[in-house]
Amino acid sequence: MPATPDSDTRIAELMRAYLVADYKWERGGHWHDILIGLPTPGLDLAYTDATSYGMLSAWNPHSVEREERINREQDERLQHELAAAGKLFLPAFASAPNRTWREPSWLVFDMDAGDFDALSRRYGQLGTLWWRPDHPVRLRMLSPRPAGVSDEPNVDWIE
Repeated sequence: MPATPDSDTRIAELMRAYLVADYKWERGGHWHDILIGLPTPGLDLAYTDATSYGMLSAWNPHSVEREERINREQDERLQHELAAAGKLFLPAFASAPNRTWREPSWLVFDMDAGDFDALSRRYGQLGTLWWRPDHPVRLRMLSPRPAGVSDEPNVDWIE
């Protein structure tokens, strides 16, 4: 039986894909790595007053591809929402290591985890990144942990 978009099997597969994905943020025309499980000292040094960081996208909810036009409209909506809330945010992206999949994203500053999760859910995201300065980057899966999926040291399951 094929996996449905929200099946336990698919969620577990996506979690594994998100863990090995490449994540980057941009500042001054230069792209910088974000690695799940490691802190981001360059980001911390560049933004010394930051209280938290979160990376999310408005593209392809639950990693189900949709038309580029709709993705771009939702991305603009997310940008407007962040700007209206007075949040600092920078361009970012996530991609598969072999570049077969790439998704524009935003690195958002100073949102507590609960508000960030709520924003991520509004845009249909299943996996996001969230962390505090001087702490390791965490993958946040906005789903209950599927049966049979072992505890991963850098993954938070948010029901």
